[in-house]
Amino acid sequence: MDKLPIALDLAGTFVFALSGAVAGTRRGLDLFGVMVLSFAAGNSGGITRDLLIGAVPPGAVGDWRYLGVSLLAGLVTFYFSPLIVRMTNAVLMFDAAGLALFAVTGSSKALSFGLNPVMATVLGMVTGIGGGMVRDVLLAEIPTVLRADLYAVAALAAAAIVVIGHMLQLPVAAVTAVALTSCFVLRVMAIRRGWKLPVAKGAEQQDPGIQKEDSKSEG
Repeated sequence: MDKLPIALDLAGTFVFALSGAVAGTRRGLDLFGVMVLSFAAGNSGGITRDLLIGAVPPGAVGDWRYLGVSLLAGLVTFYFSPLIVRMTNAVLMFDAAGLALFAVTGSSKALSFGLNPVMATVLGMVTGIGGGMVRDVLLAEIPTVLRADLYAVAALAAAAIVVIGHMLQLPVAAVTAVALTSCFVLRVMAIRRGWKLPVAKGAEQQDPGIQKEDSKSEG
């Protein structure tokens, strides 16, 4: 990968690792648990992407920097938890940033490996949502992507922008900036304004435990 994609990939790993570490700290996990959750949240999306496109060993396994930034995020969160955990919407903001970064790098890397535009877009979305899904599953929660305000849609939008920009041969830096901004803003606005996809009529109301957790995160 070129310098810009690898930098974005590492940045995405770091902020997603922060989201995992903050979530683990809030659940009262010990240092080992926080570090495991930090690595899982920061690298699951990238590992999934690399395995699907045949980039083996995955970057998170073959490049020490991915492990390094994940552990750094975990340590910073664990030892400065009184400050970080009190930050308003900490998990949600880190998660939104990681979602944008990984959606962009996922689609970019898929294109560089020769995938067609449709699959590159889908893979960008999968890369974006992977870390958050694993984080939530490890915490025994329903994954955010299955219940949150325009989560996968935001990742899909960013990936689509990257793919369209590639097809039109637009400047990479400009396309990347637009894609990152669009995904992050869409996700944050969805959180703030409660934008959601429709649910089936007669569907059961959201589990009270989930409502409580969402309120805690958004407060």
